[in-house]
Parts: sequence; C-alpha cells; structure tokens
Amino acid sequence: MPSYTAPAKDMQFLLQEVLNVTEAGVPGYEELEPAFTAAVLEEAGKLASEVLAPLNAVGDAEGCVLENGVVRTPAGFKAAFAAMKEGGWTALDGHPEHGGQGLPYLMQCVVGEIFVSANMAFNMYQGLTHGACSAIQAHGSDEQKATYLPKMIACDWTGTMNLTEPHCGTDLGLLRSRAEPQADGSYRITGQKIFISAGDHDLAENIIHLVLAKAPGGGEGTRGISLFIVPKFLVNADGSLGARNAVSVGKIEKKMGIHGNATCVLDYDGATGFLLGELHKGMRAMFTMMNEARLGVGLQGYAVAEAAYQNARAYAKDRLQGRAVTGAENTAGPADPLIVHPDIRRMLMDQKSFVEGARALTFWGASLIDRHNRQGDAAADGLIGLLTPVIKGFQTDKGFEMAVQAQQIFGGHGYIEEQGMSQFVRDARIAMIYEGANGVQALDLVGRKLAADGGRHVMGFFEMVKAECKAHDGDDRMKPFTDALKAASKQLQAAGMFFMQNGMKNPNAALAGSYDFMHLMGHVCLGLMWARMARAAHVALDAGAPDRAFYEAKLTTGRYYMARHLPACAMHLARIESGAEPVMALDAGAF
Repeated sequence: MPSYTAPAKDMQFLLQEVLNVTEAGVPGYEELEPAFTAAVLEEAGKLASEVLAPLNAVGDAEGCVLENGVVRTPAGFKAAFAAMKEGGWTALDGHPEHGGQGLPYLMQCVVGEIFVSANMAFNMYQGLTHGACSAIQAHGSDEQKATYLPKMIACDWTGTMNLTEPHCGTDLGLLRSRAEPQADGSYRITGQKIFISAGDHDLAENIIHLVLAKAPGGGEGTRGISLFIVPKFLVNADGSLGARNAVSVGKIEKKMGIHGNATCVLDYDGATGFLLGELHKGMRAMFTMMNEARLGVGLQGYAVAEAAYQNARAYAKDRLQGRAVTGAENTAGPADPLIVHPDIRRMLMDQKSFVEGARALTFWGASLIDRHNRQGDAAADGLIGLLTPVIKGFQTDKGFEMAVQAQQIFGGHGYIEEQGMSQFVRDARIAMIYEGANGVQALDLVGRKLAADGGRHVMGFFEMVKAECKAHDGDDRMKPFTDALKAASKQLQAAGMFFMQNGMKNPNAALAGSYDFMHLMGHVCLGLMWARMARAAHVALDAGAPDRAFYEAKLTTGRYYMARHLPACAMHLARIESGAEPVMALDAGAF
C-alpha cells in the first residue's frame, strides 16, 4: 500500500524563505511565524499520513453506494471526516464571525495540498464546501450568511456547486433548469444536474447545493442565469433542520477514478431554492466559486503527483534491477537499485522539479488572492486572474504526466492494483477535465485574459520576469536560471505578438495555438519560481545554513528544470507560429 509524508520542510522553505510571509505586509501574514506554520504542518501531516492516506485505497476499492435513496461513503470515511472537523481543519480561513479561524487563504492551500496528496477523493467533500462558503460570503445576504456559514464552515453541513446538465457542460447558455418565483420570495427549482461531486453522502447532516437555473425574464444565453441556494433539508427559522427538499439522487456515476467521492446525478423536482446574489447575475456569483475551485484543481494536479513521486522514489531506491553502466554500486547485492540508471533519474527529476515548481506557483497564487481579499490589491487580482488558467491547465496536464512517470518506474508492478500507482494515475486524470477542461482554460487565457484591462496584467507579468532576471546581473551562480528564463520569456512574448498580429484577421490562428501558449506560459511561470527559489537557496547558503544538503539539492533540481524543461518553450512557439493552417486544413468529413 502506498504511503505519504507531508513535505513540510519544502513548504516551510516556500513560506518563510521564498514568500517571506511575515515580512510580506499582508494583514494576517505577520502571525505566520515559522514555529506556528511548522506546528500546523506537523499536525496536518499526522492526520494525512495516519488517517487519510490509509483510506485512499479503501475509497478506491469500495467506492460510494446508493441504497434506497441514501448515498453511503466507504468504510472509515465518517470517522476521518469527524476527525477533520474536530481538528478545526475545515475552518482554517473561515470568517471568525461565522466560527472560522480567520487564517489567510494561503494556509488553506498549504494544508489542502497535504490532504489532497493523502486522499484526493476524501478531501473533495470539504474542499467543495469551502468554495460554496466563499460564494455565500461574497454574494449572500446577512441572513443567508448567518443561516448557512457557521454550519458549513464547521462542515456540519457541506456544499456543492451544480452547473453541468446532460446536454450542456462548458456552454452554460444551453442550460434548461428552471426557477419559478413563489409568493414568499423563494423559487421552485426544476431540472437535472450531472457530475455533481459530493452531491450526496452520509458525512454531514445537510448538504447545501448552489444551483444555476434560469428564472423568467432573464433573456437568452448566460444572461438569464441565476444562482440559488437549494438545501437538501430545508432550514427552519431557528436553524434546525426541517423537511426534506425535492432534490434526489438519480444515480452515482461509475468513474475512472476518485471512487471515494460520490459523483451524483441530482434531480430537482420543484425543490425550494433561494436566490443568491442578484437575479440574472448568477454567473458572476458562481465564478467566485469557480475561480477558487480552478486554483484548487491546479493544486490537485501537483499534489497527486507528489504522492506518486514519493512512492516511486522509495521504490527506485529499494528495487534491485541490473547494474550501473559505470560499474556495480551495490557490490554486496545481486544487482543495483533502480535509481542508479539515468533514465530512472530522468523520470524522478522530472517529477521532483515539476512538483516543487508547481507548489511554489500555487502558493504564490494563493498569496495574490490574499493580497486582493485582505488589501484590495487590484493588481494582484488581475495577475491571479491571468495565472488561474495556467495553474489549472498546465499543472493538471503535467501532474497527470508525472503520475504516469511515477507508475512507469514500477514497471509491470505499477500496472498492478495492489501497488496503488494505478490509483494515482486514475485520480489525477479527472483534474484535466473538471472545473473547465484544459482546452477551455487555454481558450480563456488567450481569448480573454491576455487582453484583460488592455493587456496590463500580462505586461506586468513580463516586467516581473524581467526584474527578476535583472536583479541577478553579475551573479554567475544565477546564470543557469536567468539565462534560461530570459530566453523563455522572449519566446512567450513572441507568441503573444503573433496572436496580436494574426488573431484579429484570423481568430483560428490564435485559438489553434492557445494550448501551446498555456504550456509555454506554464514553463515560464515555473522558471520564474525556480529563479526565486534559487535566490533564496543562495541566501541561505551564504548565511551558513546548517542544512546545506537541502539547499544544494534545491539548486540542483532547479538547474535541471531550466536545462531540461524550459527548452520546450521553443517548440511551443514554433507550433504557435505555424498558425491555424496545419490544424484546420483537413476537411471535417475526412476525419
């Protein structure tokens, strides 16, 4: 059975030495002293390794079961959920007014990574609730906040988001669910939603569904969509639970992975719902939840890869196969461990360099959200808006690829279920699809985010990269980082220029290259993170840090990423500059 240990040292390095949280000037960050964050990581790590990780294979094998209208989660999930609640882990960054601890969102992400790595399917029950809380916090009335948030922050009640229908996923303008206004101000919700993660279960006493539906008078397309709170059980005036609402589970989907999470078809048959936010402005309210969810899915991409990497690393050190080409290294044994072989090293270095870079990017992204939420920093909000499709799309693509590489290191044993590597691959695969398939993320990046606010945010990003490189002029130790980053940044700018020159007269020229642009920008983002981590490592080494091996390994890993992965930017640029012709030339009937 696979094991998992929280990478606390690496997380502390990012928090305290790369982000320098206590000196960042963000309200609440001054409390994130090293001793405090270390204690949080230690306790979260214990819960993850001792409780959640052992249940990962259980959830995969058992799945969820629908019996007489009731969804039952796998054995052990109830007790684990109770332990998570009792530890206050669901309330880390919740508003104190509603029972939350008020910590920065950054800490929610740090702890979230640990729980996702240990048991992705299990963590989704509370993870989706967090997103629903954010939507209610941002758009709910005072009465709605008082009614729902205390219970949801504590995860006595959980939350979902209901967008997808059998005939529409990304194109929500085709949505058919209806909301009929009632005399008492409520609405009757009718329709069917599919692919609803944590749509029903036995872990909480109530489930608060956030449902997109069309109310009369809203017009066609997405302009007519509103967002509604639809509880599984209606809530009485005194906060107690009332009658069962007219929402039921049609079935649990049989899926490739995340078996421990109940992905449901939900049928709304005149269910009572309550408008959240403004009428016909549901998309704006839902995107409060969606943007957070997309960053969370990007986190899932590398968090599952981290767990797979840890097990592949251990296997490579233990499994004896063949001899090193330069001569036997394990002379006392019949063969050398796998890790002596260059191709095994290549795969391990791919995984290690990606995971550590993606972790840095995600933590930085979370800090940008904190800057916006806690300081009203509009530039930070614009930058995270630009980065969100990259974090979601690039990191989940690469996270899946890294999980496959980890499985590959096991050889035939990686294909056998008892080793657990198959589950990492299957679980990682969904992250490329849900919360907006990665092709949609690329279209969003190129079609909307690059031009947002007159292109100010992408230009600001380029200036940020330029400043990082310029800060190390004359430092030969940083040249492997800055030289590669400069070249990659120029290639990214050239791709953007191609879109500007060709996109208006031939939109397909931009959209055919959008996926490559997302990956090109992903590499530049991780290159920027590695430059920042390298700078912090050199500072520590210059100061005589006792754990020199950690910082030297960090530099070696970063140099690997710059040398082996940033050259892919040239390939992506070449594809982009080939335009739409190679992609669109074949007639549809010839496929």
